[in-house]
Amino acid sequence: MASDTNQRVHRTAAILSIGDELALGETVDTNSAWIAQRLTVHGVKPITHVTVDDDLVSIVAIMRELAARVDVVVSSGGLGPTNDDLTRPALARAIGDELVEDAEALAFLTTRFRAIGRELLEANRVQTLRPASGRCLDNDRGTAPGLAASLMEDGRACDFFCLPGPPREMRPMFERSVLTALHPPRDRVVRLRTLHVFGLPESQIPALLGGLMERGRNPVVGTSAQTGYVTCKIRYEGDPAEADAALDGAEAQVRAALDPFVYGADEETLATTVSGLLRDRRETVATAESCTGGLVAKMLTDLAGSSDIFVGGWATYSNEFKHGSLGVPLDVIVKCGAVSEDVARAMAEGALTRSEAFGRPATHALSITGVAGPGGGTRVKPVGTVWIARATRGDDTDVRLFRFSDQRDAIRERSALAALGMLRLKLIERTDVKLLWEQ
Repeated sequence: MASDTNQRVHRTAAILSIGDELALGETVDTNSAWIAQRLTVHGVKPITHVTVDDDLVSIVAIMRELAARVDVVVSSGGLGPTNDDLTRPALARAIGDELVEDAEALAFLTTRFRAIGRELLEANRVQTLRPASGRCLDNDRGTAPGLAASLMEDGRACDFFCLPGPPREMRPMFERSVLTALHPPRDRVVRLRTLHVFGLPESQIPALLGGLMERGRNPVVGTSAQTGYVTCKIRYEGDPAEADAALDGAEAQVRAALDPFVYGADEETLATTVSGLLRDRRETVATAESCTGGLVAKMLTDLAGSSDIFVGGWATYSNEFKHGSLGVPLDVIVKCGAVSEDVARAMAEGALTRSEAFGRPATHALSITGVAGPGGGTRVKPVGTVWIARATRGDDTDVRLFRFSDQRDAIRERSALAALGMLRLKLIERTDVKLLWEQ
């Protein structure tokens, strides 16, 4: 890379994804979002994402176009050993360089292949080529070295970092070789904070947040809907010394405006929040699931240390299992149907009672019974009809009807989240609150 890199300030960035499979939608591009988040956190602002197919002329043109607009370009893909891996020749052509063999990269790959009892193939030797003015970036997870080089376009210099496509190779290389080479402006930072909301539709949030979402505000709040929940993203751009106070103030305003629907921040999930509340109270939960088939139990047990708060569960799809495992009366099932308030109540209360037989009685029990589809719905109980119950020792059982509209997987996920949401409301003593999709 050119010797003036250390003096160059990286204010703006572009993210370039290379590959037919990405351009055609055959593979979902997760790299771009991850790279953008990491750049933003470190004070470099991504202003565009571009995806280009495996065409040399197109890649060269895009590289030159981006170089004229931003201070740094981070690309992923196109560094493999096959004929359609064109990042190396494209970067060299865009710079006006020849491709040369990198001695260190060649030695590294030769050693790696010999360690597994193989000789370096000519196809893999291609991966040791780099633009003459550039350098290779070490890859300790695969055979494709990355590339770093600078490109002059319209009288300005742009630094390029070309990384392999597989995330397990790309991410460590980015952290080790890209972040350490960037020089974000010292007088300005971009900081993000995220808050997660369950139980409110995204369409209602702007009215509740008011001016916090106005363009031009700093910090500004934006929203994005996920399956079952909404994320509020608080973004601050400006003086580093004022960032924490500004974000703290905005977060407090968002929490107050959306109370009690904000359940966590950043990497927290509804399951981690509920688990934490249970652990703080030294309480436990059992589950009895029909249409979700154990999804609530999975969400809880995906977390390390879940045995502290989760005692066990039942996946009772058939009426016979509901009766035999949880004690749901057969006459109730016949009279009301498996998807009903009475059966959901009996399932939750049965799970609470049956947990006593194993020497560790649960404090709470959650039950779910519904029609996840795509078949099985009726006019009275269409697909998406789900009854969820929360039973707690010494308290009345809370049973709620939800009407979810979506495909089977989304209905199941939203049902599981709604069950956790109901338990969270109990744990924060807000059982008066009605959740989204609740009838």
